[in-house]
Amino acid sequence: MRSSISSFSASVLLSIHLCVSSHAFFTSLFAIWVIIKTLFFGTDVAGYPSLMVAILFFGGLFLTYLVYRNWYPGAFAAASHEMVVWAGTLNTVVLITSSLTMALAVRAAQVGDRRSLVSLIAVTMVLGTVFLGVKAFEYRTEFLEHHLPGAGFEFAEPYARQAQIFFSLYFLMTGLHALHMVIGLGIMAVMLWWSMRRPLTRVHATRIEISGLYWHFVDIVWIFLFPLLYLIGRHVH
Repeated sequence: MRSSISSFSASVLLSIHLCVSSHAFFTSLFAIWVIIKTLFFGTDVAGYPSLMVAILFFGGLFLTYLVYRNWYPGAFAAASHEMVVWAGTLNTVVLITSSLTMALAVRAAQVGDRRSLVSLIAVTMVLGTVFLGVKAFEYRTEFLEHHLPGAGFEFAEPYARQAQIFFSLYFLMTGLHALHMVIGLGIMAVMLWWSMRRPLTRVHATRIEISGLYWHFVDIVWIFLFPLLYLIGRHVH
């Protein structure tokens, strides 16, 4: 009886979260649109509060993950063991490095150093592309091991059902993070083009700074995702 209630509660919470996250997802896209609009058509501070919307969106996903992890600690620990830890670690190093190059790019824009600015934005984009490549490798690995949630999902009993919840959240959170990374690369491509062809004015420096804030936000999200999905609770299993 208790197990049935727990299963029902889990189903209800998942349904509620899907409704809320769908709304939050489109709200997050709207926030990104405001950031892009600010970058391309104005220099007001609309991009700053818009980042808060995206932060709240990922905050809801983190909360949902922690609730389920508290309910099914054994299953989530077992599922965590299936993660490609070296790939997650490599991606963490890559994004931390990209945050450094982005911060240096902002400084270069502020002092009017065009050559350094262009080089640093290019390096930041290369690092972002490396991150997506490693993540694609991870997705391929999980697909080959039948960890993609759905009819073909496979996992050792007695954790198969609960492990599917883990991988559903894993693909949802990392997939949305990757989407934000792709958008960030698009913004950086425009900043790179502008930096090569337009004068390094105060307006341009502000746009680089807002772009940097968005890039740092994407990096920070991963800093939370990495321990939650790859490290916490691995010793339990």
